[in-house]
Amino acid sequence: MTDTEEHIQEFARVQPTVAGPELARFMTAMRRLQDTVVAADPEASVWDDTAALLEDVCARLEGHSAPAWVSPVGRAQNLPGHGHPMAPPWTVAESSPDAVTMRGHFTRYHVGGNNAVHGGVIPLFYDFHFGLLVSAAGRPDSRTAYLHVDYRQVTPIDVPLTARAWIDSVDGRKLYVRAAMSDVDGNVLSEANGLMIKLLPHQP
Repeated sequence: MTDTEEHIQEFARVQPTVAGPELARFMTAMRRLQDTVVAADPEASVWDDTAALLEDVCARLEGHSAPAWVSPVGRAQNLPGHGHPMAPPWTVAESSPDAVTMRGHFTRYHVGGNNAVHGGVIPLFYDFHFGLLVSAAGRPDSRTAYLHVDYRQVTPIDVPLTARAWIDSVDGRKLYVRAAMSDVDGNVLSEANGLMIKLLPHQP
């Protein structure tokens, strides 16, 4: 038995899925909530009343808890950010074993100040992007060893953007990757490089 086969037996692999319109609607509302919350300044009673509503939502969903390889959130490849509210709302435009191109945008929820995307959101996006690249390359489960980002220009919100990630080189368990994000005029906003390492059988 190979290391990969042992790993698959020991750790349930998270496989992509296709979400139905109900989850798509829910995630659209969830992202709207995220944007609305960071832009709101209501009176105290509104915060209190809304908290009660959210507590009810949590109670409803907590009765349907499922492990990561069962819940469609984060696995729904037909939804922006694979249906995960933490991931920016980007979708895969082109995919091959060597490169993955994504298109999307950032919203008010991702602002760090002055309508510019928070600097910490950019590495989050690239980590998500590199994970998709690992999957497209048919590599076994991997983890990020390092991720370096060069910020070339301020990244704006609410405008269409494109990002391309590609494999730079392979060295055994090590997958060296690179990526760049640009606007519609081709201006490079940021660049990234990282190292993704294939997990050993005993590693989660």
